[in-house]
Amino acid sequence: MKNSKIIAAALFSAALLGGNFSADAQNDMAKGSKMSQKTVMVGGAAMYPNKNIVENAVNSKDHTTLVAAVQAADLVSTLQSDGPFTVFAPTNTAFEKLPNGTVATLLKPENKQQLQGVLTYHVVAGNYSANDIVAAIKKGNGTASFTTVSGGKLVAMLKGKNVMIMDENGNTATVTISDVNQSNGVIHVIDTVVLPAS
Repeated sequence: MKNSKIIAAALFSAALLGGNFSADAQNDMAKGSKMSQKTVMVGGAAMYPNKNIVENAVNSKDHTTLVAAVQAADLVSTLQSDGPFTVFAPTNTAFEKLPNGTVATLLKPENKQQLQGVLTYHVVAGNYSANDIVAAIKKGNGTASFTTVSGGKLVAMLKGKNVMIMDENGNTATVTISDVNQSNGVIHVIDTVVLPAS
């Protein structure tokens, strides 16, 4: 499933459009994110902090659908750029939750623009660690809003100790692996595909 790897790249490029935080908040979060640069295992592969998002994502067996999507959306070069990006990366299982035929339809050449919109909706400009996101949630009295690269909104919240991401349709995803540091940003693995408002 090379398509999963493509989607992952697309999500990273979306982050270029920026978040909904003040410049000071973004600077503070970026500094905090640099403090923890350990190698994390995702999908049976080591995610090295000195490699970019695409270089790492292609090795995760849990993100083949995402990588394939990123490739189909022509977002690979974007996600290999300097960034930084914060990517909420859905697993293969997350894509399988979508209605039958959704992924195959999105991967068709004629639906490239729609695929780009979905992928960039998972990307926020900047490098936001889990601690940064939790701090923003607390500062926002329970929620933190992020503007994605696609121009949509994602809302982060806590459910117990878990960080949850809610899309514009009210659907939620749980961050299952956080702080997967890359040379050009950070990946947070999520268990559900988030979608912009129709």
